[in-house]
Amino acid sequence: MHTFILFLLGVTSVISIAFIIDRGLALRRSSIIPPPLTDSLEHCQTRSDVNTLLRFCQQHERTPLARLTTAAIEHLEWAKPDNVEALQTRARHEVSRMERGMVVLEIITGIAPLLGLVGTVFGLIEIFGVMTSDQVDTAKFAAGISLALYATLSGLSIAIPSLVAWSIYNKRIETFAIEMETLLDKFLRRQYPVKPGK
Repeated sequence: MHTFILFLLGVTSVISIAFIIDRGLALRRSSIIPPPLTDSLEHCQTRSDVNTLLRFCQQHERTPLARLTTAAIEHLEWAKPDNVEALQTRARHEVSRMERGMVVLEIITGIAPLLGLVGTVFGLIEIFGVMTSDQVDTAKFAAGISLALYATLSGLSIAIPSLVAWSIYNKRIETFAIEMETLLDKFLRRQYPVKPGK
C-alpha cells in the first residue's frame, strides 16, 4: 500500500508539472494582450480607424484581447449599453478559458499533502506491525521511519510549487482581465462620443 501511495504521488507530481508549464505558456502577456494590438487599440480614435484595428485583430485572432475587440467592433451598430452587456458576457467566457486547468492545480495543492500523510500512516503501521517486543532492530526501525516520512515530504514538495503557481496564475489572470476591461472601455468611449447637450 505504501508503494502504491508513492506511485500516486509520482503521478500527481507529473500532472502538476504538466499543468504548471501549460498554464505558464498560455498566460504569457504576448498570448493574452499582444503589444501591437494594444497600440492599435489605443490609436483607434474614430469609426474610420476601425478597419485597421480589425486587421490587427485578425493577425492576433488566437488571443483573448483580439476576440473581445472583434466582438466589440461587430456590435458597434448596437446601442452602447447593449454592446457593453454583450462584451461583458464574452469577457466572462474569455476569463473562464484563461482559468482552464487552474482547478487541477488547486486540487493537487489539497490532495498531495493528504496522500503523503496517508503514505506515512501506512508506512508506520507496517513498521509497528512487524516489530516484536523482545527483538527490535533499531537500524531497520529508523530506516522504516525515514521511508514513511518520505511520503509526507513528497506530498509537500508537490503541493508547495502547485500552490505558488496557482496563486501567481490567478493573480495574472485577474491583472489581464482588468487591463483588457480598461482598454476596451476606453475604446468604446471613443466610439460612442457623448453628444452635446446630453
